[in-house]
Amino acid sequence: MKATQLLHNLGQSIWLDNITRDLLTSGTLKHYIDDLSVTGLTSNPTIFDQAIKNSSAYDDAIRKGLAQGKSSEEIFFDLALEDITQAADLFRPIYVRTNGVDGWVSLEVSPLLAYDPGRTLAAAKELHARAGRPNLLIKIPGTKEGLPAIEEAIFAGIPVNVTLLFSREHYLAAAEAFLRGIERRIDARLNPKVGSVASVFISRWDAAVMNRVPEPLRDKLGIAIANRTYREVRDLLTSPRWQRVYTAGAVPQRVLWASTGTKDPKASDVLYVKALAAPFTVNTMPEGTLQALADHGELRTIMSADGGDCDTVLEQFSKSGIDVDALAAQLQDEGAKGFVASWKELMAVIASKGAALTTDR
Repeated sequence: MKATQLLHNLGQSIWLDNITRDLLTSGTLKHYIDDLSVTGLTSNPTIFDQAIKNSSAYDDAIRKGLAQGKSSEEIFFDLALEDITQAADLFRPIYVRTNGVDGWVSLEVSPLLAYDPGRTLAAAKELHARAGRPNLLIKIPGTKEGLPAIEEAIFAGIPVNVTLLFSREHYLAAAEAFLRGIERRIDARLNPKVGSVASVFISRWDAAVMNRVPEPLRDKLGIAIANRTYREVRDLLTSPRWQRVYTAGAVPQRVLWASTGTKDPKASDVLYVKALAAPFTVNTMPEGTLQALADHGELRTIMSADGGDCDTVLEQFSKSGIDVDALAAQLQDEGAKGFVASWKELMAVIASKGAALTTDR
């Protein structure tokens, strides 16, 4: 049995961290769903930048958008929504079969809005309405400024993928925003069933400290952070506060392990996938990681609800001079800036492609 099926049987959802028009039209995504147990999909500006830059599949739509006088941003969201809604339709049977637990796709608001909660909320509402798909999660960064928009989006009934979380504290802040939104819906006598995931980035931790710690600690920081976060997830799900909203009809916000492709060439290509196997979680994987996992036939262990040895490991990093709290803030800031850079490059790619297509005619 493929390891992808084993993970699925364990209760962890496998989502693909990629989307391209070729992936949709070639039948590859359907193959991943049918044969590799993929039950959802995530996207971000970097993914769309690569997709549009490296494919001619978008050229006609870009040409048409320009002829209509649309800006690069307007053209992008037209392209993205076309791809995302097609993907959502492929996953819709899973969404229906699991009663909304699984079968989700994600689309991010403009990263230029990361520090503007009012405009972020407005963009989230607009994108969700335009897509017209119940299994669409709107990605909103879990920055300090993004948290109010997350709460308001949940209160408005918009499913949210909270992105750019790097630590236990980031996760808890995102969970608090989600719970406040749900509790407000309950108080307002609205249906509290609003889907959400909290995306915690893993491999960037190890990339950040790779040359700063002793060899025995190599590639262990991200996993320790994940284990400590998972302990908080499990504790929250057994808390009286959560049990109250569950009784009222709410569904849990699942933790999603993001950035799980291995960046260390010396490490296993499925290092994070095997270390982060746990029920009632999501792992969103790059295509290469998904394909590598399918070639592996076993899973050794599952994550411990008590965090395992995470406290001991994190103490070793502290003794090696790593300030985890400061690094978490740095990684979140760098992540937000990275998405902005990808967004600007994406807009430039659309503009340059449009200019070239117009010239060719």
